[in-house]
Amino acid sequence: MTKSEKVTFVINTLNQLYPEIPIPLDHKDPYTLLIAVLLSAQCTDVRVNQITPILFAKADNPYDMVKMSVEEIKEIIRPCGLSPMKSKGIHGLSEILIEKYNGEVPQSFEALEALPAVGHKTASVVMSQAFGVPAFPVDTHIHRLMYRWGLTNGKNVQQTEKDAKRIFPEACWNDLHLQIIWYGREYSPARGWNLEKDIITKTIGRKSVINEIKK
Repeated sequence: MTKSEKVTFVINTLNQLYPEIPIPLDHKDPYTLLIAVLLSAQCTDVRVNQITPILFAKADNPYDMVKMSVEEIKEIIRPCGLSPMKSKGIHGLSEILIEKYNGEVPQSFEALEALPAVGHKTASVVMSQAFGVPAFPVDTHIHRLMYRWGLTNGKNVQQTEKDAKRIFPEACWNDLHLQIIWYGREYSPARGWNLEKDIITKTIGRKSVINEIKK
């Protein structure tokens, strides 16, 4: 298969498997999505979805969030890990949203990435899922699968994002990054991987990866 045939195969297979694409993190608006994504750093989406209802029952907007202390936020989000940094970030960005943006989440990568504890990946998820702006946030699943499929060299997530944006049509990005995450969890996990079930890697996968698992 040529690279463009591989890309078409990936898109078609994922569209068949995931015609309706569930959103991994529960949220109701751009602010609650931003907080949920921030909490998801080095934490599972399942765990985040258990904690956010508790947090959002007390504060689901920046005005209520700043009424809480950093310590109070930290206690609630502790199960998500990195709670000292994340609680400061949540409190700090809520203050900035009120001061600079009338309590609204800004709709630009630059403004989002300038917020405390918000990196490029978090900004990309918010731009994509909250505002429908084409973005390709790369998480561990996408990074792993793009390498397994021979579509990136796996050097780092920045390179994987560049390669994904180069080879996949922009119109697909917002759906595709979610479809790849679901596929990675279901068919191509890091551990307990069954190549027979992983139709994409089995069909187009990097030879060294396939040979390694067949040993």
